[in-house]
Amino acid sequence: MKIILNIDKVFQELLLQEDIDQDKRITVEDKGPKKFHLASNGQEIVVEGTYFLSNLLQELILAGEQGNDYIDTEMIFEKPAERISRMIRDYFWDGLTRTMDEKGLENILTDSKSKAEKAIVYVPFTDHFAFEYYKKLASKFNLKVVQLPEKITPEYVRSINDEGGILSLALVEHNGEISGLPFVVPGGRFNEMYGWDSYFENIGLLLDGKLDLAKSMVDNFAYQIEHYGKILNANRSYYLTRTQPPFFSSMIREVFESMPDKDINWLQSKLEIAIKEYETVWMEKGKRLTDNGLNRYFAEGIGLPPETEQGHYDDLLKPYAQAANLSVADYEKEYYQRKIINKELDAYFVHDRSVRESGHDTSYRLEAICASLNVVELNAMLYKYETDFEELTTKYFKGSFMYNGFTYTPEYWKEKAEKRKHLMNRFLWNEDLKCFDDYNFETQKSINFLSATSFFPLWAGIATEEQAEKMVRYALPKLICLGGIAGCAPEALAHIGAEQMQRQWDYPNGWPPHQIIIWKGLCHYGYDDLAQELIYRWLWMITKNACEYNGTVPEKYDVVSASHKVFAEYGNQGTDFEYITREGFGWMNASFQYGLNHLTPNLRGELNKMTSPEDLF
Repeated sequence: MKIILNIDKVFQELLLQEDIDQDKRITVEDKGPKKFHLASNGQEIVVEGTYFLSNLLQELILAGEQGNDYIDTEMIFEKPAERISRMIRDYFWDGLTRTMDEKGLENILTDSKSKAEKAIVYVPFTDHFAFEYYKKLASKFNLKVVQLPEKITPEYVRSINDEGGILSLALVEHNGEISGLPFVVPGGRFNEMYGWDSYFENIGLLLDGKLDLAKSMVDNFAYQIEHYGKILNANRSYYLTRTQPPFFSSMIREVFESMPDKDINWLQSKLEIAIKEYETVWMEKGKRLTDNGLNRYFAEGIGLPPETEQGHYDDLLKPYAQAANLSVADYEKEYYQRKIINKELDAYFVHDRSVRESGHDTSYRLEAICASLNVVELNAMLYKYETDFEELTTKYFKGSFMYNGFTYTPEYWKEKAEKRKHLMNRFLWNEDLKCFDDYNFETQKSINFLSATSFFPLWAGIATEEQAEKMVRYALPKLICLGGIAGCAPEALAHIGAEQMQRQWDYPNGWPPHQIIIWKGLCHYGYDDLAQELIYRWLWMITKNACEYNGTVPEKYDVVSASHKVFAEYGNQGTDFEYITREGFGWMNASFQYGLNHLTPNLRGELNKMTSPEDLF
């Protein structure tokens, strides 16, 4: 039912009565009456409770922006899970979409990470079209346009660390008009196209019918491989020597299989680029391929990563500063500027950058040893590349795919995958943990750290039925919390002192990619009921927090307390807004859409009633 209102007057009255802490939101922490009367045309509607009042606030904002003099009461009293899903589909994806063109540059160039006087766009040496395009826009946007050198070295990247410029992405020309292929950013302060975030965002985009946007995400990744040599951690200048967790074959496959009319030419071009990435980024020995035949993360670079917040490395630098009779700040500055050379720190920062390349920045699982590890999740992802290549070649290319003068057959890829599976079972299966575990190839030992990433082999189809049974029976319960799967088991942190800072990818925090991967993995092995339970726990937590905190959909959660109030470095993105969230957070949005799409009708009903998992499982 639509009711006519003086939108601005009702908005002000509602805030005055209910926004007691004046944070421009109505949350469970406001101690107002939690009861508001709407009067219109002789009718009175009573809105009670935090959730419905915050819905009213949001609908008043939207009505004002759209120039309406009415609101629809159905939207105020909308079922919680249905409202979150609708907001994601109809608003959040649009709020997170960017383009690197004249229409979209302002949204990107005003980013707080741009430290130089002028905003900077870096263009690959091989993209002259983009270089000329951005030069024409330079005066309009007070823009400095820099063409990257043909060979990008760690030394060059260090020389531009302080400038924080954005890296160009794909441009297309149609009917004489140039535009940038759109892409989705994670949200909050992450205003670039990030690596593995994009894969999980694509899962949500495809579910919400945004095929063209999902396809352009793949095309932008193809551009990065062609012009920067890798899929970047993000398209920011200081990420030029870092890649990201490899999900490209999954992205290609899922987008292609969603096309009503299968574009074989598109698939062929993207497979060629994916094979190029596989061979040049991951299978070059001595870098990301280790002597035992398995892979590691290995991000090149020199000195401190420039994107970290001030004080992040104080504890690490303190003993070196004391030995040099300098303050920590002065020591950090001189080391950053390479006036002080410290080989021990240089070695540490190889690991530190590699942690960031892994996407798990930061975790005690990887700290100070990342580049020495064959990590489970990376090798599972590359196994998925190999099996994807095998299956796509069989199904769409008649058993033969030629690229760069070499004929790739399904047998070729099957042999690669079988070899990797054998090596993973040899080096990464940990019978004590009853799970897969990261392997330190320097010490030749497992690290005995039970992590959510230990379950990626279920998603990739590597585990035997017997291994899967052991993992589900003995290992997985150690990660299950009120709100879903924690980043690691609490026992994995037994050696960490109480005074040490929590790492955001560890217990008690939970993250969307881990949830989705584990849900999918469980379903692959027939553990559908357990997958339903875990989906419910995660969606209940998201829904509960959105209901209590004005629609908040953040980056991560504390799954033990089932709260978005996370106490770890970097805080929690997606929580800073006024009146109404415009974006949520990219992969959290996707996890909600994916989970809701797979939840049984019965559990979906319980979710809308906000039934606690403790009452169901």
